[in-house]
Amino acid sequence: MKRKISFFLFAGAIGFAVDMGVLSLLLEFRLLDPFSGRVLAIGAAMLCTYMINRTFTFGRSHRKVAVEGARYGSVGIASALINYAVYSGALIALPSISPYLAVIFGSGSATVFSYLGYDRFVFGAKK
Repeated sequence: MKRKISFFLFAGAIGFAVDMGVLSLLLEFRLLDPFSGRVLAIGAAMLCTYMINRTFTFGRSHRKVAVEGARYGSVGIASALINYAVYSGALIALPSISPYLAVIFGSGSATVFSYLGYDRFVFGAKK
C-alpha cells in the first residue's frame, strides 16, 4: 500500500510538471488562453500518468488494454472535470490569481478522487 501511494504521488508529480509545463508554454507563446490551454495541458498530463500508473503504481489490470484504457480515461475525465472546475472557479472568483496557483488548487482537489478511482475501478481485483 505504501509503495502504491508513493508511486501514485510520483506519477502525480510528473503529471503536474507536464500539466504546468504545457500550460506555461501555451501561455508564454500566447497560443491559447488560460482556459483552453488548460484542457490540452490536462490531456497531456493524463497520458503521462496513465503510462506511469500502469507500469509502476498499479500494474496491468486483468482487463484488455482497451477496456483498461477506457476505464482509466473515464476516471481521468471525471478527475479532470473536478480539477478544471476548481481551476476555472479560482480564475473567475479571483481575477488577479496566477493561473499557475490555480493549477495547484485544481490538481490538489482531484488527487484523492483519482487515486480511489484508479485503484478500485481501473486496476482493482477481478470481482
